[in-house]
Amino acid sequence: MARSNEDPLDAGNAAGLLVDGAGTILGCTPAAETLLTRPAEDLCGRRLQELLADPAGWPGIMARRDGPVWEGRVAVREAGGGEADIVFRVLPLAPEQPDRDASRFFLLGAPWPLVVRWRQDHAFMQELFLQERVGFAMFDRELRLVRTNTQLLPYTGLPDELGGLHLAEFLWSEDARVIEERLRDVLATGTPLVSMDALVRTRIEPGTGRIMALSAFRLQEPDGRVMGVTALFTDVTEQRGAQERLDLLHRATAVLGNSLSVAETTQDLADVLAPVLADLAAVDIAEAVFAHEEPGPAHQRHHLLRRAAVAGAADGQQIVPRVGGALRVDISEAPRGHVWPRLAGRGPDGTDGAPGPMPSPVPGLDVRSGMSVPLRARGKLLGRVTVWRTGRRRPFGADDLALLEEVASRAALVVDNARRYARERHASVSLQRSLLPPTSTETAAVQSASVYHPTDTAGGVSGDWFDVIPLSSARVALVVGDVVGHGLQATAMMGRLRTAVRTLADLDLEPDELLTHLDDLVSQLTIESSTYENGTAGSTPQSAYDSFGATCLYVTYDPVSRQCAMASAGHPPPALLAPDGTARYVDVSPGPPLGVGGLPFEPVELEIEPGSVLALYTDGLVERPRADLDEGMAALRKRLTTANALDRPLRDVGREVVADLAPSPLSDDVTLLLARTRGVSAQDSVRWVLEPDPAVVADARALVVRQLSRWGLDELAFTTELVASELVTNAIRYAGGGPVELRLIRTSTLICEVSDPSSTQPRMRRARATEEGGRGLFLIAQLTERWGSRYTRHGKTIWTEQPLPGSP
Repeated sequence: MARSNEDPLDAGNAAGLLVDGAGTILGCTPAAETLLTRPAEDLCGRRLQELLADPAGWPGIMARRDGPVWEGRVAVREAGGGEADIVFRVLPLAPEQPDRDASRFFLLGAPWPLVVRWRQDHAFMQELFLQERVGFAMFDRELRLVRTNTQLLPYTGLPDELGGLHLAEFLWSEDARVIEERLRDVLATGTPLVSMDALVRTRIEPGTGRIMALSAFRLQEPDGRVMGVTALFTDVTEQRGAQERLDLLHRATAVLGNSLSVAETTQDLADVLAPVLADLAAVDIAEAVFAHEEPGPAHQRHHLLRRAAVAGAADGQQIVPRVGGALRVDISEAPRGHVWPRLAGRGPDGTDGAPGPMPSPVPGLDVRSGMSVPLRARGKLLGRVTVWRTGRRRPFGADDLALLEEVASRAALVVDNARRYARERHASVSLQRSLLPPTSTETAAVQSASVYHPTDTAGGVSGDWFDVIPLSSARVALVVGDVVGHGLQATAMMGRLRTAVRTLADLDLEPDELLTHLDDLVSQLTIESSTYENGTAGSTPQSAYDSFGATCLYVTYDPVSRQCAMASAGHPPPALLAPDGTARYVDVSPGPPLGVGGLPFEPVELEIEPGSVLALYTDGLVERPRADLDEGMAALRKRLTTANALDRPLRDVGREVVADLAPSPLSDDVTLLLARTRGVSAQDSVRWVLEPDPAVVADARALVVRQLSRWGLDELAFTTELVASELVTNAIRYAGGGPVELRLIRTSTLICEVSDPSSTQPRMRRARATEEGGRGLFLIAQLTERWGSRYTRHGKTIWTEQPLPGSP
């Protein structure tokens, strides 16, 4: 049987029959016995037509003879009764006598499918070498070029005859080395190489080279020995260049939207341009931009610029041109972008703007080509962007200039927004930042992170605020609020409200009660503002509400009971992301905004599993111009889910969510507070209910000592025993007969609580020397780090905190 890479009708592969002129079989080869499924003794002496599936077709087969050697296709009967489709070739033998019956013929036969497959393979290989759209080259085992169908590069610099040459003999050594390394891998492993981009440059004319998509596979002899490797290559330089330009534009668009700082924006722009578009890049910004002033008009002849950012390298060395130097630039002669083909030095008038001589980033640097494009927005010249290519990179062309102009137009808008924003928000942001808490906190109850983006409208920042307030007994309060209006007045109001919330939170009020007090405060401030504006107290003007109206969401969370309570004053509900990945909004019934009054605030309580994420936000994150609020809230819920807020650092999640959802430019402050809840395990909390009998005080001391011993806190046993004894004694004395509850909680501190049904406010006083009592709370204050009391729906709770041994 013939191998797949050999001609099936070759004499060494095909089945052979020796026949006479009358068609009688005189002899056969072993291959013929296999093909015809008959032994030699059964074949010899038989007529050929007897083997046909259709013997009557024999005359027609003989009639198709078109020369001394001819081929045909016929169906023969197999010994088992089946049929086989065979291709045959007839070779006449020289007769010893002129008698036709004495003629001899040698027939070669092979299965039709095998012949068709071989002819297809042969035609495929032939067409590969005949076409020129796809390069095709064959290499021997030493990677010498044996055969190719076309030139490797579409420009000069190649020898006329490539046969027998190594790639390194006519290609750039580095390019040849990279290609030959991959071809050797194919030779050694037999694993095909698929679509590897390779830079190809000739030694005689390197130029910028061409990018070839290279694929390769190993060639083997019929006996399995490796004979070489075949490579297919396609010139994809233009496609890769177009894709690089598109990628650069997308990357620049994404990077330029990351900051409203002129310094960061210009450096991001330079880093994007070099080294993708150019070897070196520099961004020059008008001095007026840094001074938060209006820059000069674009048609002005001379401009004073400052080099704000540089990036790139030349000849493998990082180039650091001087940053911050002043440049006197004349751009009136080149209102649009310009390309310099080569370095020409400085002009006689000292200017270095286009279309005059090309400015060099570093003296003495071999610059091959350069481009400069102005940064313009709203008819103002904000600066310019200049890029250079060095070494062997091709000079800039029209496509490169168009790309740089597109990038510069987007960068100019960002720079202008940053300038206007910085001018009008500088003072307000400084004040606002000083009033806001740290962006991330760690407490026993939650781990939190926040993101705050002040608005970039002409009015400056507004009054968004957030807070994470530690409460007693390891609890925490989460607050997000939004003051109506913009500017310093809103910022000052925000500071007042945040201080008021912290003061009220220290009283451990319920969320609805806290908002009621806060509402009264805003109403009073509104009246004061009305009195100041009108000179007398009276009706509240609308302008006063615009200045002092506010919304607020107040949430408390207890890591021991896992209970969460909240109330809203006209604020959007928080989003809750459960540990199973489901996200929903808490069903909070929002009361009126602060300062309106007249309606109560309804509290909501729910249990939250540890590891859940609460998202508190302001309306700037979910409101869109000419869009429904429900769409914005649905987008936030979806983004919290896809951002994997349960497992990733909250700081990264917050930035990602805000970056994806916050509109640009911002029309309102955007605030997002994320809090991942924690829980105090059952082993870290213990609770006892005691009868209101003085005799149980000794039992309480014993319970405390045993529990601290289990926790390994024997160092705190004496102090805690004394604290618990004093608190339980006071609770029994003033509880009026109700049960007393004693609780210990171990978190980052040791918390001791005693609760009773009485509403009597504990008061610390200094007892006289002749008095037997009155020293309990004074001693507690001296022995503990913090202490206090809070009212509950069932009475009051007195609590203390002590640092654990070894804690700072």
